[in-house]
Amino acid sequence: MSVCVRAVVRVLVLQAAWALGGGQVRYSVPEEAKGGTVVGRLAQDLGLEAGEAEARRLRLVSQGRRASVEVSGASGALVVSSRLDREELCGKSAPCALRLEVLLERPLRVFHVEVEVTDINDNAPLFPAATKNLSIPELNTMPGSRFPLEGASDADIGANAQLSYTLSPSEHFALELQKENERNIIPYLVLKKSLDRESLAEHRLLLTASDGGRPSLTGTVELVVSVLDANDNAPQFNQSVYKVQVPENAEEGTLLARVCATDPDEGSNSEVTYSASNFIPLSGRDLISVNAQTGEIRLVGPLDFEEVSVFDLRIEARDKGTPSLSGHCSVELEVLDVNDNAPEVWVTSLSVPVAEDASLGTVVALLSVSDRDSGSNGRVRCAVWPPSPFGLVATFAGSYSLVLREALDRERVSEYEVEVRAEDGGAPPLRASRGLRVPVSDVNDNAPAFAQAVYTVLARENNAAGAELARLWARDPDEAGNGRVSYSVAEGGAGAGSGSGWRPASSYVSVDAESGRLWALQPLDYEELQVLQFEVRAVDAGEPPLCGNATVQLFVVDENDNAPALLPPAGGGPGPWAAGEASASASASAPGSLWAWAAWGAPAGQVVAKIRAVDADSGYNAWLRYELWEPRGKGPFRVGLYSGEVSTARALEEADGPRQRLLIVVRDHGEPSRSATATLSVSLVEGAEAALAAAGAVSAGAGLRPAAGAEGGAAAAAAAAAATNVWLVVAICAVSSLFLLAVVLYGASRWAPRAAVLSGPGPATLVCASEVGSWSYSQRQSRSLCVADGAGKSDLMVFSPNCPPPPGPAPKETPQEPPALLDTVSATRPPFDP
Repeated sequence: MSVCVRAVVRVLVLQAAWALGGGQVRYSVPEEAKGGTVVGRLAQDLGLEAGEAEARRLRLVSQGRRASVEVSGASGALVVSSRLDREELCGKSAPCALRLEVLLERPLRVFHVEVEVTDINDNAPLFPAATKNLSIPELNTMPGSRFPLEGASDADIGANAQLSYTLSPSEHFALELQKENERNIIPYLVLKKSLDRESLAEHRLLLTASDGGRPSLTGTVELVVSVLDANDNAPQFNQSVYKVQVPENAEEGTLLARVCATDPDEGSNSEVTYSASNFIPLSGRDLISVNAQTGEIRLVGPLDFEEVSVFDLRIEARDKGTPSLSGHCSVELEVLDVNDNAPEVWVTSLSVPVAEDASLGTVVALLSVSDRDSGSNGRVRCAVWPPSPFGLVATFAGSYSLVLREALDRERVSEYEVEVRAEDGGAPPLRASRGLRVPVSDVNDNAPAFAQAVYTVLARENNAAGAELARLWARDPDEAGNGRVSYSVAEGGAGAGSGSGWRPASSYVSVDAESGRLWALQPLDYEELQVLQFEVRAVDAGEPPLCGNATVQLFVVDENDNAPALLPPAGGGPGPWAAGEASASASASAPGSLWAWAAWGAPAGQVVAKIRAVDADSGYNAWLRYELWEPRGKGPFRVGLYSGEVSTARALEEADGPRQRLLIVVRDHGEPSRSATATLSVSLVEGAEAALAAAGAVSAGAGLRPAAGAEGGAAAAAAAAAATNVWLVVAICAVSSLFLLAVVLYGASRWAPRAAVLSGPGPATLVCASEVGSWSYSQRQSRSLCVADGAGKSDLMVFSPNCPPPPGPAPKETPQEPPALLDTVSATRPPFDP
């Protein structure tokens, strides 16, 4: 229990420390630490459990320079990976800190770690030269005279760089230290006792510099003092310290300052030359020069504020006396920062592609921004272009997250070219940018859509099985599997008549799953199927799949594949048939031939019969026309082109013979046209014989059954009128002449059997036809046709003959009124095609 309590307390303490520390972990490590040295328990300090650091890929983010530390994958500790040299990393800057970014994935988080590299005393003080030569006149140099020496420099910082100097024992010289500023201590060689060149011309002293480290390191320089004679006045500067400011972008050759030293001596002892020494840092030697004659200090190299901001040097003025004397002054050169460094932008982490259904706020990339300038020149503002759909969120100083601000749509924009722009606060400001390519990954958010909601397809009948009818295409703007569409027949069908029932569309057509090609499974028959309506479904391969539908209306286009068929009779017995004032009758003598009777003297235009036929096709393919093929030329009969009515072309004469054989061709308007033939045999008889035949037919009660009320009434009225006329003629003939009575009796005895046959059992059928053709079904068998008196040109009565054809026509008697004509039509011959 105590262990758990300690763990909880430790987590709370870490969280509190994390909150108080602003979300930043700080460590320190001495420089020159060996590789593998543990800097800090990073995973433990971030609150991660054992093994969690490796699972969540705890790692450092590279910022374009060597970090010298790394995260151990197993333990999650921050360890030294390469040599740490504080002087190389930071120079004289203090403190020396490495600012690192640590990336923790799953979920993505960024931590800032600061590692301070502490200084150790690994650098000994160093003098500019191993030997320093001094010349001191013996007479004019009084005890207490001071001679500045060139001090040592130590690359370390802090106490390790605090130098102290000692001088080897001497009775003539002592060492005095003067602190000119916080950075510089000048050692002076002080003369304690007058020199005597004759006693000792040269003094050799050892100057030792010791730093404040533990253990302390030392550096030495040998002072060689030559005792000179003569010149007793040293040059003197008008000020001891010159302070100069110069911008870092100053050009080479720029005059920094002009120093001036005077010597009250005369002659060569007053001629002064200038030189520079004691540069701090030593790199100043290559950047600053002093004119030996004029004392002008000029810039001979480029300055960089970001590398060195202050230079210290000593100017020596030496006369030309013997021995020469010198005076010294200090120059402090302060380098002023200018905005000469553009911001730098690094992409430390990039999570692409981004799903188009990613939620707002999703982190796409992590960026780091810095500027080497200082002050306002180093303050950086960042923005992203275009401003949508991504935005920047500042996390820490110099760190940003590129996040999603607006919803994505891959079908509208599949890839974004994002530019992160950085601008500093200088005048004028400097800018930098970093381009990012952010592809958008697809999700299945679009259903397939057909180009049109309804497709109208025309297909000719009698097509071959497998023939392509149409190509359907559905567009799915998604990509890969989400945009791959497959097609299928979803639903629909057609009823093929009350006897056949409903059949699904899949029994007629099929659609290719990949190409959308619609093809027929079987030949289509217009007479069976005119319109087929069904649904085609397009389904993509996404997860879950989405689908779209389109309606296909397949219209079967008729072809002229059916020849006209002559209309069969309804199957009744014979009956009277009259047209106008004439009458006629017909019978078949044998299958394939029909007979009709007509009276001589029938006027031109008298309707003899009406041919009716039907074509199972439609439109022009079923529009029939009638032609009289035989006899050609000036025959006594003609046929209506579209009505099929057989009528007299002129008045019938005895010269036309006792019998006329007509061959009638029925054609449709198809391409190519098809035809059928009808044969009509017409016997020409006396008018009284024809009338008696018609009357016998009426008295026999043939049982005429009209097919429609209007047509049946017209047929009955015509039959009654014909009977009245017949009996009137008989009465007149009986009263007039016994001869005529004999003729009538002879005619009645002759035609009674035929009339009886015509009036035999079996109902007759009345069928109507129009002027442009007939539209009923036909059967290929012999039929007799009778036109009833007063029925009109559009009426046709059809019945089956049940008697043999009559013998040859009776001898012509006294002229009578022309009887009605009876036409016989034969549909037994094969279709005639001239």
